[in-house]
Amino acid sequence: MHRGPLRVGEWVRLVDGKGRKHNFALEAGKRFFSNRGHLDHDELIGREEGFTVTSSAGGEYLVFRPLLSEFVVSMPRGAAVVYPKDAAQIVAMADIFPGAHVVEAGVGSGALTCSLLRAVGPHGRVSSYERREEFADVARKNVGQFFGAGEDPHPAWQLTLGDLAEELPRSGERCDRIILDMLAPWECLDAAADALRPGGIVCAYVATTTQMSRFVETVRVHGGFTEPSAWESLVRDWHVEGLAVRPGHKMIGHTAFLVTARRMASGERAPRKTRRPAPGAYGPDYTGPRAGDAPEVDTED
Repeated sequence: MHRGPLRVGEWVRLVDGKGRKHNFALEAGKRFFSNRGHLDHDELIGREEGFTVTSSAGGEYLVFRPLLSEFVVSMPRGAAVVYPKDAAQIVAMADIFPGAHVVEAGVGSGALTCSLLRAVGPHGRVSSYERREEFADVARKNVGQFFGAGEDPHPAWQLTLGDLAEELPRSGERCDRIILDMLAPWECLDAAADALRPGGIVCAYVATTTQMSRFVETVRVHGGFTEPSAWESLVRDWHVEGLAVRPGHKMIGHTAFLVTARRMASGERAPRKTRRPAPGAYGPDYTGPRAGDAPEVDTED
């Protein structure tokens, strides 16, 4: 589905000489219009990708199938998408492997779901939970569009409408990885801990520092996980032209924070963190979760 001649129903990506991009699904008998004239979809259907085509007004376009990283930033959206740089970090740092059973909440517009389905392969499974029906509908269409399944569900994907905190315990399923892309991931931590196999990984995708702090401290209070790791990634392009080599004028800056932790075996606890907290870290102004061994540190200490 991602090689061979272009077929009706597939998305294509046209790029002009100025780098402007156009994405659309191929339909027999339909025309694409731009400020450089029009071209017929039938001129593209049946050809191998990687060619140039000229519009009625002389505009030249490069024609390829969109990569997954290109598809997700241009797909129809119900909710904000997980950007490719973060999806790549999740797949790598949460160690999504072929054959894994991954649980995802929520599904948003299906961007991360596509990356997870690719990573687990034909013998893996992705179970997604989404509270909002309108988001689930958009995700179904986007996942079906990218994988060429149309209205048929992806064979490795199960989408459940509901709250993971309620539905996952009810299912009785065990899984290898859990990805929490939601406003309050700490509310699902107990359900995630019960469903994760020992050594499994929970990964939270959150937008703000307050969300990150609340989730990290909740993981510590739970006690059934290793010390959480939190980070973000920034991507900056570069201009390269002969001796003119410099940072580009644009970059993909902050999109979200990622937090990961590994599940301990039943009844086991990770060694306590021995490093002294920073002054004021858990002072009188701190109102979040507090592990039993977290001291209250005075700012003048």
